[in-house]
Order: sequence, then C-alpha cells, then structure tokens
Amino acid sequence: MLVILKENVENLGRIGDVVKVADGYARNFLIPGKKVVAANENNLSAIEHQKKMLEKKRSAEKAGAEEIAKKIASFTCNITRKVGEKDKLFGSVTANDIADSLKVGGIEIEKRSIHIKEPIKALGVHNVEVKLLPEVTAQLKVWVVKEGA
Repeated sequence: MLVILKENVENLGRIGDVVKVADGYARNFLIPGKKVVAANENNLSAIEHQKKMLEKKRSAEKAGAEEIAKKIASFTCNITRKVGEKDKLFGSVTANDIADSLKVGGIEIEKRSIHIKEPIKALGVHNVEVKLLPEVTAQLKVWVVKEGA
C-alpha cells in the first residue's frame, strides 16, 4: 500500500515522504494512529504544496535541535545515588533520571531521546547519547556520585 507520512516514523521516513508499506501495517497501525494517509491523486497534489512548507519547518527544527545539542554537550549532569559496600549502586541510573537532571538544568527533552547503551550501575563518568533528530545527536557526560559525599 502506498501511503504519505503525516509525521516522522522511525525506520520508515519523514513527514511528507511517500512510502510503500505492507497493507496490514498501514491498516492496523499507521492509519488508526493518524500517522499516514493513503496516497491517492488528491492527497499527492496537496502534499506537493505542503512539502515546500515542511522543508522550511525541517530546517528550523534542525537548527533548534543543533542549538540544544550544543547545550547538552556542554552540560554536566550530576546524579547522586545511595551506594552499598564497595561503592556498588542500589539500582541503576535510568533515562528518566537523566531527563529530570537536564530539566533542572533548563534543557527539556523527552526521556525516550536518551539512549543508554548499557545500564549505569557504577559510580563515575558515563557517556550517554541523546538523539534529538535522526540526523542530530549529542553526547552527554553523566557523573554518578555517592550520596552524602
């Protein structure tokens, strides 16, 4: 089935792209979620005009994301945790903890944008990737320190 994307869909495309997907995927997931519309003559002609508008919007979003990426790269994220014997953490540091720390620092991003490669279960400095857009990512240094130290 040929469809036009109304929003960015990971591993499929960006707003305004015309893509071919399986019929069941379109009927059961994309169309009920209002992520796509069927690619017919009326929709295709309407999308041409909207593509020009979207290109301006995409460039503005990319510029904003690059600015946020610079802030994130220069931000120091300190997270305090209780530790047990031999400085072992109780639990782990999650993307939610990092998002909360960024929010306190004045940078508001969604927690699903934070990609932790392996669970953070030790004190010290950890590098975490923050994916703002498919083409814009930032590296964040997360300092995990002992509570009360």
